[in-house]
Amino acid sequence: MTVFEEADAQLLPGFERRMIETAQGKVLALTTGTGPALLMLHGDPQTHLCWHHIAPKLTDRFTVVLTDIRGRGETHKLGHNPDQNAYTKRDMATEQLEVMRSLGHDTFALVAHDRGARVARRLALDHPKAVAQLVVMDIIPALDFYECSNAQIAQDYFYFSFLTQDYPVPETLIAGDPEAFLKLILTGLSDKAVPYDAHALRAYLEANATPDAITAMCECFRAGFHIDRRHDQADRDIGKKIECPTLVMWGERGVVGTHFDVERIWRAWCEQAQFAPMPSGHFIPEEAPDDVLAALNRFLTTET
Repeated sequence: MTVFEEADAQLLPGFERRMIETAQGKVLALTTGTGPALLMLHGDPQTHLCWHHIAPKLTDRFTVVLTDIRGRGETHKLGHNPDQNAYTKRDMATEQLEVMRSLGHDTFALVAHDRGARVARRLALDHPKAVAQLVVMDIIPALDFYECSNAQIAQDYFYFSFLTQDYPVPETLIAGDPEAFLKLILTGLSDKAVPYDAHALRAYLEANATPDAITAMCECFRAGFHIDRRHDQADRDIGKKIECPTLVMWGERGVVGTHFDVERIWRAWCEQAQFAPMPSGHFIPEEAPDDVLAALNRFLTTET
């Protein structure tokens, strides 16, 4: 049994592990439950295990699907290509849609944190008929993020400028101690220690400290700066918005809650926005799982 299989057995008993073939590679998906489909996407530098407090408590109402997003966990990791970045949120969103369709779900609710929330937002914008409800946690859209950035944000979220540097500059520097770099992110975005489960933390570090995983993370940030911003600008220029009911969460003690006008920014992108600040830092699903679950139960409906 691998570290990842052991963690799933301990933290997500009853979920079925499946490798889904997509056009670009295999995506890990865990599924269980009954009812309408609910896709949950994790952030960096984590895996689907970030939902272990919450997902099992939704399976009586939803068919829950947990995936490792492209470049993370056990999902395929495309390398650096100087001609085409494989980690635009548009491409990553299309891949998640392919996974859901292969599982028989053409329409679904979508709950996501951090990098996963960027993928989820793009999925809702590009494929509005597929997403019935959307929940995003602790992000500011790429265009707004860089427009609103200042010296303090650059200090607190330094890797939004560091990881965007040309290949292989950040990869080479991180290679000296990749685990220490990941721990810096995992422990540096809240004013309190995040109560990670030991199995989950071990899986996060083992999955995301490999050279191909580090390149994937850097490529994802490079895509955010160089490409995702352009996609956002094109949508803003034509007034395109997320059509489905959208719940925006953020950690009141995190960088997003401290430095950004979350409600103003998200109202400009959503036709039906609701807001739920959480008593946490950045890693909301593991810092405030009970509050998240209560908010999800209030927001998510099982109507089809």
